[in-house]
Amino acid sequence: MKTLKYLIIIALMMSGYVSSQAQDPVPYLPLKQMPNIINCLPAPPDSTSEMFQHDINRFFWGKEQRLDPDRAAMAKRDAVWGYNYVLDIFSEPFGIHISQEETPEIWELMLRGITTVTQIRKAPKQHYMRQRPFMHFHEHLFTDGAEESDADLATDGSYPSGHTATAWATALILAELNPASADALFARAYKYSESRVIVGAHWQSDIEAGRLVAAIGYSQLHNSPEYCEQMARAKAEYNRLSGATVATDDCSGFVRVTDVVPDAILEIRYYSTYNFVGERIDGYFAPIAMLTREAATALKAVSDDLKAQGYRLKIFDAYRPQRAVDHFMRWAQDLDATQMKQYFYPDLNKDVLIPDYIARKSGHTRGSTVDLTLFDMRTEREVDMGGTFDWFGPESHPDFGGNPDTGKFTGGKSPKGRKITREQFNNRMILRNAMMRHGFKPLDTEWWHFTLKNEPYPNTYFTFPLKH
Repeated sequence: MKTLKYLIIIALMMSGYVSSQAQDPVPYLPLKQMPNIINCLPAPPDSTSEMFQHDINRFFWGKEQRLDPDRAAMAKRDAVWGYNYVLDIFSEPFGIHISQEETPEIWELMLRGITTVTQIRKAPKQHYMRQRPFMHFHEHLFTDGAEESDADLATDGSYPSGHTATAWATALILAELNPASADALFARAYKYSESRVIVGAHWQSDIEAGRLVAAIGYSQLHNSPEYCEQMARAKAEYNRLSGATVATDDCSGFVRVTDVVPDAILEIRYYSTYNFVGERIDGYFAPIAMLTREAATALKAVSDDLKAQGYRLKIFDAYRPQRAVDHFMRWAQDLDATQMKQYFYPDLNKDVLIPDYIARKSGHTRGSTVDLTLFDMRTEREVDMGGTFDWFGPESHPDFGGNPDTGKFTGGKSPKGRKITREQFNNRMILRNAMMRHGFKPLDTEWWHFTLKNEPYPNTYFTFPLKH
């Protein structure tokens, strides 16, 4: 069902892509002023070499990755070609959404910068015309023909990978623009390039050459005064849109949730030690929940709706001080601190938690996001959602076990064999539907997480602590 959802998104985006990119962006430097990659990189590995054997081994590694539904879906999404789609993917690790309408200065920087860097890939592609893996093994691309087809690539050389060069050029330029996002950007670029192996479009050596193409091309960008001037304008735009951190005593736009929803049950996990870190989190000096007035008012409407159905709200977290997010970052970098692994992330190595599960900037810190579940007034027990709050894994995704858009239960198991029942899936839908009816939007990786659509501080991250 994820695939269907993303195919719809892709179709809409690609229709916009045609109109917004009717003319190719003008590079900051012409091709004649850029290095000739044929003179910089070695030829692709000979079919009798050890390097080519490594390519073959990685091809079969990629086929194994297709067995993971989430990774397979990501690989297919990454196959879509177009500036709109690439920049949409990298908007999340970057920290703000990039589009021609919302961020015109950043948009121009990226389109012209990526074009400048990646134009140098064309000469070696045409020169070597290396056969792609899916053709070598007489197979089909693992893309269903929707994101890209066999015919799209059959006459295009494999070496170096253009998708990889684009992803790494994107990460390099965005990291220059916002250095704090570098870790997340390059982690996503790495996965993006691995996706090319997974779908059978490129050999591993194509990927490695694509990264070098990006590095070589990026090294030349600062020779363009136009690029440097546009980078300055883009930084100014980013600073304006990303928002400043509000003074610690400025909580004037916030209210206590229980002042607005008096019968809400609070179990503030980050005030306790029962959380994925295993200790009280910085900034939580009291077990209280706060939200912006607008979010709290909307939550009251949710509560009234659900009370009519026999439920109360139970809240795990709401506003989260920036210092708490900083605490998460320090903990994530200490790979030996794993005392809560068995309870929250038993299937994962800790080094993958950033950025897949923990972000350097959290929507909670903007004050209009809440983590919650249902409490059954008849049984006087927390409703069984088939999974716990802050469980890191596919079992927490709203579409695990069914289609959240239609509410249809389909069953199925996670890669580790876990599953939820029809009743548990339906319980998740009761919460989700009520939240969405009253102005909240869900997150596609956590059934308990919702953000007010029209949040009043979309670009501001607060630091005041939670205290009585």
